[in-house]
Amino acid sequence: MIDSKTSTYCLLGSPISKSLSPHIHNTNFKYNDINAVYLSFDVKCLKSAVIGIKELGIKGFNITIPYKEDILKYLDEIDPLAKKIGAINTVKNVGGKLIGFNTDGLGFLESFKDKGIELKDKNILIIGSGGASRAISFALAGIDVKSITITNRNKDKALNLIEDIKKNYNHTNLYFIKKENIKDRYDIVINTTPIGMFPNTYDKPISTSIFSKKTIIYDIIYKPKETLFLRQAKEEGKLTINGLDMLLNQAILSEKIWMSENLKIYPFIFK
Repeated sequence: MIDSKTSTYCLLGSPISKSLSPHIHNTNFKYNDINAVYLSFDVKCLKSAVIGIKELGIKGFNITIPYKEDILKYLDEIDPLAKKIGAINTVKNVGGKLIGFNTDGLGFLESFKDKGIELKDKNILIIGSGGASRAISFALAGIDVKSITITNRNKDKALNLIEDIKKNYNHTNLYFIKKENIKDRYDIVINTTPIGMFPNTYDKPISTSIFSKKTIIYDIIYKPKETLFLRQAKEEGKLTINGLDMLLNQAILSEKIWMSENLKIYPFIFK
């Protein structure tokens, strides 16, 4: 029941029409008997949206494409890890003070733990250098992977990300590579770009035929559940992972920031 005491949480981004976040959060609120509702807003002006959130007393929100980095300038306080990453996906409103966090990286790591896959000493290729890439790269650098290689159309942006990681972690080998120079030398390949996301499902960031059957192919996109990138890899006999596990894990971590560490997690099954 929605009443005068119902707390409001939301997602800000564009596009957001296919987001599963409202389903995840509203289901988990009900499962934990929490009087709250989670909505999604397709935002064209982030500054105006943030002003509205403060005025309306919305207690927390998530940030998705394309605002994970832009939101930084509208926050009153930033969690130390999120400050290192330089991207935000979770914000808590504490009496009008907006505090930014990043649960993407930890949610990403949890998706491997759930599958019993060891990441230590792995050579990893990351496609993209946006907000999600930053969170994932920092998370991987913090757990002793052997190397992280970043490929991106904007070389300067990729090199800036590499330099930011080096300032905080000096034990991981970091490289930039042009897409045309990619070869079969990676244990895990991760797409962090929106290439292949609905409605542009006919596209893929690179060909997976470059890599051996032992290479794990990960796409953080979850709409569609199986992108062209993953479908090609699956047909080649490779292990594939989509973005649903990461989405769920980062969402639950967001709720724990907003509310309580003692939340129960609904046993989600995504068809």
